Order: sequence, then C-alpha cells, then structure tokens
Amino acid sequence: MSGKRPSDSKSAGPVRKRNKIDLEQKMKIVKKYEGGQSLSSIARELDLATSTVKSILNDSARIKEHVKGSAPLKSTVIMKQRTGAIYEMEKLLTMWMEDQIQKRVPLSLMIIQAKAKSIFDDVKGKYSDPNVKFVASHGWFNRFKQRANFHNVKVNDEAASADTKAAEKYPEVLRKLIEECGYTAQQIFNVDETGLFWKKMPDRTYISKEEKTMPGFKAAKDRLTLLLGGNAAGDCKLKPLLVYHSENPHAFKGISKATLPVHFRSNRKAWITMALFEDWFINLFIPEVEKFCRENDIPFKIMLIVDNAPGHPAHLDDFHPNVKVVFLPPNTTSILQPMDQGVIANFKAYYLRRTFAQAVEATDREFGKTLRDFWKSYNIYQAIINIAKAWAEVTQVCLNAVWKKACPQFVHSFKGFEKDETYEEVADEIVKLAKQLELEVDVGDVDELIESHGAELSNEDLIELEAAKVKEQTEAEDEVEEVEEPRHFNTKEMALAFREIDSAMARFEKMDPNSSRFLRVNRGIDETLACYRQIYEEKKKATIKSSLDKFVRKVERPATSTSLQPSTSKAPSDDPDDVMSVSSSPSSSTN
Repeated sequence: MSGKRPSDSKSAGPVRKRNKIDLEQKMKIVKKYEGGQSLSSIARELDLATSTVKSILNDSARIKEHVKGSAPLKSTVIMKQRTGAIYEMEKLLTMWMEDQIQKRVPLSLMIIQAKAKSIFDDVKGKYSDPNVKFVASHGWFNRFKQRANFHNVKVNDEAASADTKAAEKYPEVLRKLIEECGYTAQQIFNVDETGLFWKKMPDRTYISKEEKTMPGFKAAKDRLTLLLGGNAAGDCKLKPLLVYHSENPHAFKGISKATLPVHFRSNRKAWITMALFEDWFINLFIPEVEKFCRENDIPFKIMLIVDNAPGHPAHLDDFHPNVKVVFLPPNTTSILQPMDQGVIANFKAYYLRRTFAQAVEATDREFGKTLRDFWKSYNIYQAIINIAKAWAEVTQVCLNAVWKKACPQFVHSFKGFEKDETYEEVADEIVKLAKQLELEVDVGDVDELIESHGAELSNEDLIELEAAKVKEQTEAEDEVEEVEEPRHFNTKEMALAFREIDSAMARFEKMDPNSSRFLRVNRGIDETLACYRQIYEEKKKATIKSSLDKFVRKVERPATSTSLQPSTSKAPSDDPDDVMSVSSSPSSSTN
C-alpha cells in the first residue's frame, strides 16, 4: 500500500495554497499577537493555517533579532547571523542603495563599489582587527545582491545621466497621445515623491551647530516622504500622501489620523513602497479625481503621468478603465517631471517660512520662551499642519506653469521655473524672519536647505540612522503600549465651554459703546458655534435616554427573575433596590 493520502475530493477539505511568508509579515503577526489578538483570529485575518501562525510565534525571538540586524524584510528565509565590519558595512550600504532607488538615482557598479569601500573604512575601526582588508569585487557584489534581495535592481556599468535626447522628443509623443484620446488640461495629472526633513534648520544657525555636537539621533535627520500632485490646469491640487516611520507618534495622542489634512501612512523607513503607491492610486487618487470631475461637470476620463520609479507598479493601467497611466522615459525626470520643475521647491520654501513665522510668534507671545524651547517642542503634528498650509499656498499659476516642458500647449503664462519671482520673494521673507530670531541666514542658506532634502545620505548619516533605528526598536519592545482614548465631546465640558463663551461675550457687551457692532459679532459667533451646539443637544438627548433606559432595566430585571423563581422562602435583602423591586413585582402583589 502506498504512503500517499487518497485524493478524495469529497472527504478532503479545501487545499490551502502554499505561500512564502516574508519577515515583514512575520513581524506583523508577532505584533498582532503581542497586541492581544488571538492566534485563531490572526490566522483567519491573514488566511493562514493556525499551525503556521503558531510556528511563527514560537520563533518570534529569532525573527526580532533578524529584523534588528537589518535583514531585508522581503526575505523569506532566516539566515545565519553575520557579524563584523563587512556585515555592518553591508547594512549601511543596503540603506544607502534603497535611499538612492527611492530618489530614482541611477546606480552603477563603480559607484556602489566606491561607496562600499568608503563605508567600510569608516566602520572598521570599531572592530578588533582594524587592519582587515575589503575588496569590493564583482563576486562580493553578486553575493551581496543576493543577501540584500536586490535581484530586480538595475545596475549600470557606468553612471547614467539625464537623457536629454529622449526628453526633447517625448513632449511631441505625449501631445499626440493626448489629442488622440481627447484629454483636456483638467484631466491630466502628475504626482511625485519628495523627502522632507521636517525639523531641519539651515546649517549655519546655532541650533543646527548645537545639534551636531550632541550625542544620539539628530532631529534634523528625521525625515518623512510626501506624494504631491495636481492637474495641468492647476485647478485640482491633490490631498498630499505623507509616509512617516512611526505609525502612532506621541504627538498624535487623542487625534484621529483620519481627520489629518494629509493621507497619513507609515512604514519603517518612511518610504512610499509599491504597496503604498498602489493603495494610494486605488483608494485615494481615483475617488478624489472622480469627485473633482463630477463637481466640475467634466467627463471622468483621467491621464496620470508618473516617472518610472521602482515604487510605481507597471500594472497601474489595469485598475480602472477611466484612468490611463503614462510613464515618462527613463532618466528624464529631472527635465520633464512637472512637479520637479518648481512646485516642490516652492512648497518647501513655504513650509520653511511658516515654521520660522511660527517660531517668531511663539517667542514674541510667550514671555521667556526662547527659539531653543520652541524648536524642542515642535513636533510631527505641528509639522503636518504646516505642510498642509504650505501646500495650500502653492498657486494655480505655479501648478500650471510647471507643465511648460512636458505639455507646453496647456501653459497659459510662463515666468520661469526653479528661481521664479515667487520663490525669491519667499526666500527673502525667510531671511527677514531669521533675523528676527537672531539667526545667521542668507538666501544661499535657504537654497542649500531646500536642496538638502534630496541630497545623498553621507556615511555619518547612515551610521546615525542605523543607531536610531536599533534604539527605536529596543524602546518599542520595552515600552508598555498605552491605550489612548481618542478626543471626543462630552456634555459637561461642552456646557462649561458655552458658559465661558457667554461670559466673555457679556464682558464685551459691557465695554462696547457700539451695540450694532456687538450684535453683529455675537450673531457671527452664534452661527460659527451652531455645529457645536447641535452636537451638544444631540449628546444631551442621548445621555437622558441612556439614563432612562438604565433605570427601566434596573426596575424590570428583578421583577422578571422573581416571577420565574419557585415559591421558596427567600432571605431578606439589605439592598433597598431589591426590596423595592420585589414589592412592586406582580407575584409579590398577589401574595
């Protein structure tokens, strides 16, 4: 008799497809279980066998160690741990390469080998044999690619530069495609990712200099990634997608992420991955542009132009019949990509101006508050508010003008790109605000800071980022997660707030000799607060109803239970509610 199981379709259950589970998913399973979710619930949610989930949880200690050691999260096999200068160099090189890929910087073998040697020279002194040699050979690189899971990364033999010939020809190709399909300027969109060091000061300021001398992770190196975009007409500015390395920053305590003025997402490296971009495209971009078309009585027929970054799935065109996705030719982003032609630079200038203006206001308003105090308290939530306000400042003229190179037929007026009037005016205002803060800043410093958001990570940056990542993971494991109560309205606090507003208005009424003015202001405040008063009235009704329901249940429950009990003697109760309930029940009244 053979050892094979019979393939009886009636008796056999459904065959579960065998899938490889990478480290990223394994860590999700571990976190879900540690967060209190049951083993069977995790298995159902992720469509995995319960035994598979159990095996992963049994191996959780080893999984955490490998994630700490910067093992690629997409790897499916846990290898033997390596140590030493070459191992650390490869961790930092992996981070550098991933950063370059995210910035769409072409990689050549020669550049990677040079960076590997440079990092190795900087880290080898920490180990017992500082004289150890490292040769960045072809053989080493092939093995490194395998270990780091860079199978699909294109590495050129020589450093690639912008393809000016392709960039010159492409606008005509794009124009013909637009005409054939009948798109208007309102129906053509472009988006682009950009990094933002949200808490970074110009290098020459004393804040920046002091931070560099302090040990540990530098706040100026804390980066988030934004996806910004709009249409060629400039009259549809998309809500920004923001990706941060922390899923629940402390600054969000009590705040619902759904109410933020950006689409907030997170991953460990604060990058827009292929999965995040696909999620944005299907669940955020398509509904937003469909709503725009409906509200403006435009046919829902959209063209989205993007560059050929690794994070942009090639199959985006398959998701919706009304949305066509067009990819720019390789190595033409810096020349053709509309968002790169001034929108992002202006946005970052507006963000810096808002941050400096906020610092001036805080130090002027609050007695004794210094710029150091303000900068220390400035958090990611405040940065997100400033990001939203800065994005709102980007004008329709700017959003339209940046299409001059890709779609010149749609541009109404053109005054220049990177160093246009608007940018120069904003830079001058930043310098004036800096002087009020007693900072040493000129226009050149502003340019340098804005350009630094896209600069290559230095060896020092890589070492600091790796140290911060390990520290953050260690703290996360040791930290007991607090269940934070979200912000909500309650009738007591709302009633108090209304009384305080009424009291303040009564004071203004006593002081104001112009009764018409007071009535106008008072009417405006009443209209503004109407939404809060409506919430208050609804909550008050709900509170009264809930109290009545509780009272009714309290009265009825003992009566029901008494009527069902056999007629046996019952010990007297000391609870007055019990006495009242029994005496008022039908059975006790007949007796």
